[in-house]
Amino acid sequence: MAVGFHACHPDSGHGVTRLLRMSGKIDGTHDDGSAQGTAASRLLSLTNIWSDAPSLPAAREPLSVPPQRPAPGVQAPVMVEVAPAPPPVASVRARAERWPPPTLSLALQGGGSFAAFTWGVLERLLEEPSIDFDTISGASAGAINALLLGCGLVEGGREGARRRLNRFWTRLMHEASFRSLMLVGGFSPAGSSVAFGPTLRSGQFDPFDLDPLRQALSRDIDFTALRDPKCPKLLIAATRIRDGQQQIFGNQVITADVALASTCPPLVHCAVEIDGEAYWDGGFGGNPPLIKLAQQSTSADLLLIQVTPTRDAYVPITLAAIDRRLDQIAANAALKAEIAAIEWAQPHVAPALRLSRIAAEDSIEGLAQRSSTDLGRGFIRLLHRSGREAAERWLRQGATGADVQRALSVAEPALA
Repeated sequence: MAVGFHACHPDSGHGVTRLLRMSGKIDGTHDDGSAQGTAASRLLSLTNIWSDAPSLPAAREPLSVPPQRPAPGVQAPVMVEVAPAPPPVASVRARAERWPPPTLSLALQGGGSFAAFTWGVLERLLEEPSIDFDTISGASAGAINALLLGCGLVEGGREGARRRLNRFWTRLMHEASFRSLMLVGGFSPAGSSVAFGPTLRSGQFDPFDLDPLRQALSRDIDFTALRDPKCPKLLIAATRIRDGQQQIFGNQVITADVALASTCPPLVHCAVEIDGEAYWDGGFGGNPPLIKLAQQSTSADLLLIQVTPTRDAYVPITLAAIDRRLDQIAANAALKAEIAAIEWAQPHVAPALRLSRIAAEDSIEGLAQRSSTDLGRGFIRLLHRSGREAAERWLRQGATGADVQRALSVAEPALA
């Protein structure tokens, strides 16, 4: 189910401000220097949301002027109340009645095999010829889905993108190998520790050889196609080890190494070096990058596809269950901070921005209890089918402008 987000207000340097500082890990962008977008790009360029910004000044009280009596024989002037000019977002309301949106920017979360849910969502969206894709951000498995979508669109349009996604995920199901999980970042630090035990924790594990992974990615993704003008703008995240900053790579510099860096679990294979810097999985700094997407997008409509569960009805007691839940919390922490930042800034500087969400946990019961390393065909098919159905509901909910506004006005505190 798609969920909209309401604005929240600063609390004198406490809750939201701390979240903004958390999301301050966003650093530079390896990109081609293309111009920023319109309404969405004003989100950060017009408001310094990274500091303890003061509250907006209160409106001044109108001056009280005592009424003047007209002189004898002089007609009293007629008081005409001038209505304030309509806000510039009036055109935005007209645009909001259009559904589905003509252009859409996507934020694709990583989460190992759970990202097969995103495959289903993308497949259904690709069947809508009225929707064009503007900017796509992704981390870990979300980055792989973004790259498959981008090069597929260049290769053969919508049908080409569907073929790329289908071929990749079908192969993963049939191989169901350690390498398959490595391609989608299926081993998180905690999960890896459970899977390989004290040998991995002691540092005696030999990191997985990256060459087969490069070959596998090059087989499924044409990295030269990503620089084609027909490719949507891509924002692929990796985490710089030296200072823990998030690094965003744009179309012009995306290579197999960038894809490997975005999906690199630190306890399983060695860091990926790019231009003298070492990188780990992009999910640590932003899973997926959301604020940078809002900056770069020329579309006012952003759709977040979230695959890692935020909710769990059970308190874990085993080591495996505890590690799994810790992974889920960590995977969503940076995302929650970025959502809070956008919620706070949006009403003031980007009222045209429309953020909605499709979450896997809303479609698959007990997802928090499942493993993101599960490549069983039945589970992958369930994720794919659920993604298609969730996208269908998201498309149908906006049949009228009123439906869109109702669907996007459901408040949900910090994605709880």
